[in-house]
Amino acid sequence: MEMQQFHYDNKIVKNFLYATMLWGVVGMLVGLLLAFMFLFPNLTDGISWLSFGRLRPLHTNAVIFAFVGNAIFAGIYYSTQRLLKARMFNDTLSKINFWGWQLIIVGAAITLPLGFTTSKEYAELEWPFDIAIAVIWVVFGWNLIGTILKRRQRHLYVAIWFYIATFVTVAVLHIFNSLELPVSAMKSYSVYAGVQDALVQWWYGHNAVAFFLTTPFLGLMYYFVPKAANRPVYSYRLSIVHFWSLIFIYIWAGPHHLLYTALPEWAQNLGVAFSVMLLMPSWGGMINGLLTLRGAWDKVRTDPVLKFMVVAITGYGMATFEGPTLSLKNVNAIAHFTDWIIAHVHVGALAWNGFMTFGMIYYLVPKLFKTKLYSLALANLHFWIGTLGIIMYALPMYVAGFTQASMWKQFNPDGTLTYGNFLETVTEIIPMYWMRAIGGTLFLTGMLILVYNIIATIKQGSKVENELAEAPALERVTKKRTSGEGWHTWIERRPIQLTILATVAILIGGVVQIIPTIMVKSNIPTIASVKPYTPLELEGRDIYIREGCVGCHSQMIRPFRSEVERYGEYSKAGEYVYDHPFLWGSKRTGPDLHRIGDKYSDNWHFNHMYDPQSTSSGSIMPRYPWLIINELDKSQIEAKMKTMVTLGVPYSEEDIANAQADMLAQGTRIEENLYSDPDFVKSYQADKNYAEENGDSFVEMKNREIVAIIAYLQRLGTDIKVESAQN
Repeated sequence: MEMQQFHYDNKIVKNFLYATMLWGVVGMLVGLLLAFMFLFPNLTDGISWLSFGRLRPLHTNAVIFAFVGNAIFAGIYYSTQRLLKARMFNDTLSKINFWGWQLIIVGAAITLPLGFTTSKEYAELEWPFDIAIAVIWVVFGWNLIGTILKRRQRHLYVAIWFYIATFVTVAVLHIFNSLELPVSAMKSYSVYAGVQDALVQWWYGHNAVAFFLTTPFLGLMYYFVPKAANRPVYSYRLSIVHFWSLIFIYIWAGPHHLLYTALPEWAQNLGVAFSVMLLMPSWGGMINGLLTLRGAWDKVRTDPVLKFMVVAITGYGMATFEGPTLSLKNVNAIAHFTDWIIAHVHVGALAWNGFMTFGMIYYLVPKLFKTKLYSLALANLHFWIGTLGIIMYALPMYVAGFTQASMWKQFNPDGTLTYGNFLETVTEIIPMYWMRAIGGTLFLTGMLILVYNIIATIKQGSKVENELAEAPALERVTKKRTSGEGWHTWIERRPIQLTILATVAILIGGVVQIIPTIMVKSNIPTIASVKPYTPLELEGRDIYIREGCVGCHSQMIRPFRSEVERYGEYSKAGEYVYDHPFLWGSKRTGPDLHRIGDKYSDNWHFNHMYDPQSTSSGSIMPRYPWLIINELDKSQIEAKMKTMVTLGVPYSEEDIANAQADMLAQGTRIEENLYSDPDFVKSYQADKNYAEENGDSFVEMKNREIVAIIAYLQRLGTDIKVESAQN
């Protein structure tokens, strides 16, 4: 049999590993800063680009797409070459994949703190970046499929199946969720509105977890765990059942993020049913991973690589048991909007993704540099510090979540809320936030130990960027199934058919859920009293989006006695028909705002933005002094309204022509309301005098950003009759 010599491309793997470590440190540092901002709200006082609302999406994007994303590429580029016995299809494509991905990350690190965001969770980047992500992802897929087609190994190993499903599904999710109409170079509006936008977003959001944070890591598990343990995969048959059932069922589960909301009941129930079913394939994968280590437990006790991987797989099992549990309506009614969800997410992120990445790095670097790991003791220290960090992070957040849920729902014998003031629930869990910050510090410390250990390992190793390998050429065989050949054995040597089948499997759930919601208008009943936002309110909404307020405040009152009593009439689907994008939120660090309109005076909102503690003693909301100072940019309002018209919002040509005058008139009314506060008048006059004395231009209050956001907040929930609420 003819043997062919070729070289594995190790340089691209090394580059992705370096990026993984760099962005891991950055993402975790930002996360730790955010954890401390719960304890010290004004830690970055007055610096707009370091405010909590702007840094939160930077943290999530950095850890998901920069840290985990680069780890995925590193693992796939290393394992794919060895599983297929071929160098990556094209070195240029590999380089474009690497540098293009890093440029997108740098762009995110610049634009998100500057307030350029769509506000859609895990998809906050604006439209130019969405296009760039799609292009780079296609480059990655092109390189992957090209390598598969020129392989020297006939049958595709299970890890490759998961890589193919990852490429196809992430492409579909990203493209459909990112459909938006640009207004300017860094501003767009989602083509979906309200309920439709919420369903598409959480179809994407849940399956970004499924097909970016799970399926590629399952592929990496199927490669690196057997390699590190020097054991075969426990069950080939289980891996087949695991793969097909997982990719088919996962795509249906997104609506469980929207239970008890204005989403149609049938869509909610579908999400619950498939979420419960998801437990079986998820645990099938966990069992296959853990039982692969049978006979290797002595090695697990001494090898830090396997220690990290065992905890990672266990964390995956815990998170995938908890996910279906949280999708049950009675559990979701308690857990949703609380810190319980934060604990759940971080068990998956820190244990499953973090520890699997650490184990992979400790396994790969010595092999890539032909040396031994610099210090097993440091790697073991990292393992124990990291494990303690996960426990110190997750357990307090579970306690905080249970505490919030209990306090939000308690009633006195006379029927009033026991904790009518939302702030009572915030101050109660501050000790839990302290413990979370300590846990996060420990986890970051472990990451820094890894970086030191890996740098020292690289220094003592040798540089081998093109690793020599040899394998027999792939012989041609019949495309048809041979006698006695199982259907899956046949499909494993037919990559195009495998890709098509995987695509069909993931499309079915999306088509069944999304098309009826978008196409059948009766699913979203209209409400005659619901009108489009005024120009000033639209500008205020955009500022609300820019400042990341949706990260802490929901705009979705569920039909529970406790929520209706606290906030007012429960939310209706028809109230959101002009919301591009939707802003229902997924966490209540502060109270729900859907019925905040007309509840407080304009002065209260002004003071609350300038100094939240002055109106709400004990609040952990940061100050927004720049909103008081900044002049409102009105130059794009006509373009924004025209874009909204294209999306179906019924602004007339007269509305657009009169937009500037309408903004001035509404701003003037709010300015006049602010004059009712003597303290405001004195402060405002002092600012005016100071500007005149120093020859500076003075911006009238009616033309400042604070007035726009007051206009928006005062509009919320006022289109329909609002019941009285305690808070």
